[in-house]
Amino acid sequence: MPPRVPEQLSKSIEALYRSESGRILATLVRLLGDLDLAEEAMHEAFAAALDTWPQAGIPDKPRPWLISTARFKAIDGIRRRARFDAAQNDIALYLKAEIKDARVNEAPHEDEEIEDDRLRLIFTCCHPALPPEQQVALTLREVCGLTTEEIARAFLVTPATLAQRIVRAKAKIRETPIPYEVPTPQELPERLGAVLQVIYLVFNEGYSAAAGAEVTRAELTGEAIRLGRLLTGLHPSPEPEPEVPNSEILGLLALMLLQESRRAARTSQTGELILLENQDRSLWNREQIAEGGSMLEKALDSRRFGAYTLQAAIAAVHAEAESTAATDWRQIVAIYDQLVRIQPSPVVQLNRAVAIAMRDGPEAGLTHIDAVLEHGELANYYLAHSARADMYRRLGRTAEARSSYEKALALTQQEPERQFLQERIRQLK
Repeated sequence: MPPRVPEQLSKSIEALYRSESGRILATLVRLLGDLDLAEEAMHEAFAAALDTWPQAGIPDKPRPWLISTARFKAIDGIRRRARFDAAQNDIALYLKAEIKDARVNEAPHEDEEIEDDRLRLIFTCCHPALPPEQQVALTLREVCGLTTEEIARAFLVTPATLAQRIVRAKAKIRETPIPYEVPTPQELPERLGAVLQVIYLVFNEGYSAAAGAEVTRAELTGEAIRLGRLLTGLHPSPEPEPEVPNSEILGLLALMLLQESRRAARTSQTGELILLENQDRSLWNREQIAEGGSMLEKALDSRRFGAYTLQAAIAAVHAEAESTAATDWRQIVAIYDQLVRIQPSPVVQLNRAVAIAMRDGPEAGLTHIDAVLEHGELANYYLAHSARADMYRRLGRTAEARSSYEKALALTQQEPERQFLQERIRQLK
């Protein structure tokens, strides 16, 4: 077999892992009843694929093959341990009987069942018995397949710290034990906030990758939107008033659809970053804009909405405008004023400052950006320094613009962003 064939196969399996591992793991957790066992079995199944598929070829339906193989691997592991624990042998016999009744490789799981598995796993990882930081970290790792390093960057912590959070969360699930199920309508409101935050963070990593050679990661934005759609089928009880209203599910889905609609216009054919003001708006996905707008209207009609719906409203104003100049910046600033009241984060303050600059000019924007940076939380946030540099550039203050661009350049790990900032620096006279 030519050397290039195994390399191509390896890339295919790697791509399959990125796209399917979350679904496969969710189904295995249901079948095996143990997160660690399911994860170990899934990795063994992918290793078996690397051994088997070069001769046999990739199956027509690789996901059922991997699920079936993982289950047999789990049984083998339990049998090995059964030599020292008779109870483990009972588990192995039970799993073997299940496989005989419904062989996964002969009768693949329906997509709907697999998606239900994923919803169960999300709510397991976001159980209130776990601290919030563990909920989000575990879900991003186990359900969505982000690496420890990617999640650590999102949380601004070291990979070692993040790994410990995941280990502790798994131990809590095992020891409590936490049920693998979607909560009842009465339980849902208190569980919804963490789940929405997870989906939001997954989408953000896909929409603007923290590092790497590409601006976006379509598999992550697509994953987040798919999970958002799953949640729309849930109906939390309105009594008593939930901490996170049901409308926020619609608001988050609207936000993701409206943002994702711009993806084709955000980079050139050679991968260079294109800012919003320079994007070819004819490339924006009008179907996603229409669907996102419809979701937003439903969320706003509820009169009970939060930060995700307000962010979607801002995205909708951009989607309706024919150009940056024609954008209703007064409306955007007004929405940011509401958003700051309910979510007074430094990043929201920074985005509001940029909107003020578009409404009132770069001097006003610079004043607000400087006020945000004075608090220190965004000292290592490259977009804050990039925004500040842009204000200086527009004001003709070249030396200060160059200094801020260089700070931003030193902080970013995304290659298209680095190229963009380097080009900005070269353009300064």
